[in-house]
Amino acid sequence: MDIRLLVLDIDGTIAGESNSVREPIKNAIQLAQAQGIQVALATGRMYHSALPFYHNIGSQLPLIAYNGALIKDPQTKKNYRELSVTPDIAIALLDHLEQPQFKSRLDIHCYYDDQLYIKEITPETERYKLRSGAKPVIVPDLRSIAERSSLKLLVVSQDATLIQELITHFSDRFSKDELHVTQSTEIYLELTHPQANKGLAVRHLAEDILGLTSEQVMAIGDNFNDLEMLRYAEIGVAMGNAPPEVQAIADWVTIDVEEDGVAIAIQKFLLGN
Repeated sequence: MDIRLLVLDIDGTIAGESNSVREPIKNAIQLAQAQGIQVALATGRMYHSALPFYHNIGSQLPLIAYNGALIKDPQTKKNYRELSVTPDIAIALLDHLEQPQFKSRLDIHCYYDDQLYIKEITPETERYKLRSGAKPVIVPDLRSIAERSSLKLLVVSQDATLIQELITHFSDRFSKDELHVTQSTEIYLELTHPQANKGLAVRHLAEDILGLTSEQVMAIGDNFNDLEMLRYAEIGVAMGNAPPEVQAIADWVTIDVEEDGVAIAIQKFLLGN
């Protein structure tokens, strides 16, 4: 194998509860880079929320944010890809999510121009702010944002059963050519443009920007929004903390994020020890 590109998810992969990259992971990444392997990030996070991690690991490549809806080079500021949920579908999503029976059970985050828009501050929003560093803008009607364009709609709910019900509903209602439905944790439902997934974004980065093939790519992730890139890569590694369904499609499963599983995977496949 001739791996030339390593693609890493952030949350649950290189960053655990501490919301930072631990030294063993950082050291392993630097050793891989010293061998000429380029390293990129592919995350569901907002672009500016992912930037500290980008700089922390010394990446020199375009950054994949919003699950692949945005590919942007932090150094040149060039946008390689920007895909938004169409206004009609975004409004249909809001119509469903804003029904009275859901009011106290979920929060809706809408993203436009790398800004987070919400209707009100809730405990869930406060937790999201702390982890992401986002500064949300409160708007009385999210349709005013959806009518412009939305890189992503995020549904947050502590009710994991509700998240699964919404996944089923939206997957049945919209075709895969209309909407990409996935989740990044059991309480985060991610809704994006149909071609906004990490697999297609990594393929674009590898093949169209870097001139590589899938056989030269290794990817590591921990959740359902990583499935497409794990399938695309020659070596797809799932974290030990990944759901069983994600581990099942991976080529290899490393240990938990809190035990520096990324470092173990890099050592096994890229450093030869």
